[in-house]
Amino acid sequence: MTPAIDVVKSAAVPHELLEYTSTASDGRDIGLAAAAALGVPDAAVFKTLVAELATAELVVAIVPVAEKLNLKLLARAAGAKSAKMADPQRAERATGYVTGGISPLGLKRAHRTFLASSASTLETIYVSAGRRGLELALSPADLTAMTQAHICPLTA
Repeated sequence: MTPAIDVVKSAAVPHELLEYTSTASDGRDIGLAAAAALGVPDAAVFKTLVAELATAELVVAIVPVAEKLNLKLLARAAGAKSAKMADPQRAERATGYVTGGISPLGLKRAHRTFLASSASTLETIYVSAGRRGLELALSPADLTAMTQAHICPLTA
């Protein structure tokens, strides 16, 4: 059990927990490997990234695994001058998860969260369940409600 799974269960939202064998080593490859292992389109699998705004605030961005986070769009959505990817160790300390298995749910501390607008076109999305090799399938609306995410363009 992970904190992400606990959050979904306690919220009583419809979901499916999927397990797969993780063989990839970097963030992009991990997400694409998950999509392939689960037999779902890349566009439906989302990665959770932690970014640091110019103010030093950490924020969470959830984007499709096959796409790259546009830090300018994230900064604009967050009302900041700029954004950069957070140091992996800082992201791990802030979330309580290991890089490559960071879930948008069950974070150690609450962070403002931004979800790529492409998620709203899907019936089901897949996000990390808090450990490499575990994915949660749930509706974008439920994910948005549980994370209080702002839906906005995050990829270009």
